[in-house]
Amino acid sequence: MANERVISSATRSSTPAIPVESAPAPGGFRQETCVNGSRKSMLSSCFRGEWTAMEEGGYTKSNSGSRTGPPVVSLARKVGAEFIGTLMLIFAATAIAILYPNTHESDTLIVVAVATGLTVMIIIFSTGHISGAHLNPAVTVAFAALKHFPWAHVPVYIGAQMLGSLCAAFALKGVFHPMTGSGGVTVPSAPYGQAFALEFIVTFILMFVNCAVATDTRAVGELAGIAVGATVMLNNFIAGVKTGASMNPVRTLGPAVAAHNFQAIWIYLIAPFLGALFGAATYSAVKLPDEDDENEEKPSRTRSFSRS
Repeated sequence: MANERVISSATRSSTPAIPVESAPAPGGFRQETCVNGSRKSMLSSCFRGEWTAMEEGGYTKSNSGSRTGPPVVSLARKVGAEFIGTLMLIFAATAIAILYPNTHESDTLIVVAVATGLTVMIIIFSTGHISGAHLNPAVTVAFAALKHFPWAHVPVYIGAQMLGSLCAAFALKGVFHPMTGSGGVTVPSAPYGQAFALEFIVTFILMFVNCAVATDTRAVGELAGIAVGATVMLNNFIAGVKTGASMNPVRTLGPAVAAHNFQAIWIYLIAPFLGALFGAATYSAVKLPDEDDENEEKPSRTRSFSRS
């Protein structure tokens, strides 16, 4: 009997932790834990299949042939979701800017900030479980730079984001023709140096929060949409009056092309990338080590900002 107990104990201790999924939470995200009680970050729990399996899609199957996990999303579906999500974001954010152009009035600024934050939250809850809802080339590049997203997918993601931005901008041009004012383009009302600093800072804050909810096992992934949406709202209060609080190169690029308004566009193409890179690097430096860091797969298999 003693020998049997020893063998049984050894067998249990050598058995690896098996992922256990709870019921889906509101917003499409699922909290995933292991049998031993540990939690997985949004990044590590999203893409568990092999590189080729990810491209092809499908389920992970056990030896008995039964499905053992959620379907792996193909790259084409991710790019499609990223295109639609970015199109929705740019259409809504630019339409809000066209309809409420005078952000110097406090009531208007509140409307713009709240509406933009809600838009981001809704899109993350709608597409985050498919593509990760980057919606922003600066976010995509920052995740890739810190090995949380494969560089091989960066060009197609950015291409989808740019195309979504352009489609949204020209759709708005048709709806609101003729456009008045800046045409919904984010242009600085402050000196260029101040505008650059503000765009850098608000994008830094946004990316810091993105990393917190996407890469840390201690974060509550189901609240990612609320956290990021609230951050966008806050950033609009900070920089909305002075820069339009773009935080996103394609938020400015598409409307600028449609309206032929390229005033100080370099600020909105450079500052968000720098802010996102510094924000991601800062969170990576200050976060505490956890079990995911010890058991993390190779960088090429860590895929996206989303939860399966």
